[in-house]
Amino acid sequence: MPLENQELRKAGLKVTLPRVKIYQILEAGGEGDHFSAEDIYKLLMEQGEDVGLATVYRVLTQFEAAGLVMRHHFEGGHSVFELSRDEQHDHVVCVKCGRVREFNDAELSARLAQIAEEMGIVISDRTLYLYGHCANGCDE
Repeated sequence: MPLENQELRKAGLKVTLPRVKIYQILEAGGEGDHFSAEDIYKLLMEQGEDVGLATVYRVLTQFEAAGLVMRHHFEGGHSVFELSRDEQHDHVVCVKCGRVREFNDAELSARLAQIAEEMGIVISDRTLYLYGHCANGCDE
């Protein structure tokens, strides 16, 4: 059985063609790639798949509820999705083109943990977004 079918079943979701295709796009993107619902819809159209944008939104919401993907909400209502992973990472967002990149920084993570400890907090989760503009211009 293909991996995406196993992941969908483990999450308690019925294996349907739209779910499999959307999961495959997210998985093929690799680490660090983030997709909007519109990005996924365009990729499906390029592949000749007959999946509507409303279906893409619905499947992504189901994936999020099942813990398969993480949704990141950015200023201006922009949201992107990535496959859920155990590793903690942070994001840099271009406010002009909307490109999202992720990074890991052990020193930053250690400092944030130290700050939380000094304040009497045990971190259960964290989200860090840095906003700016692409230094070399935007792709779009």
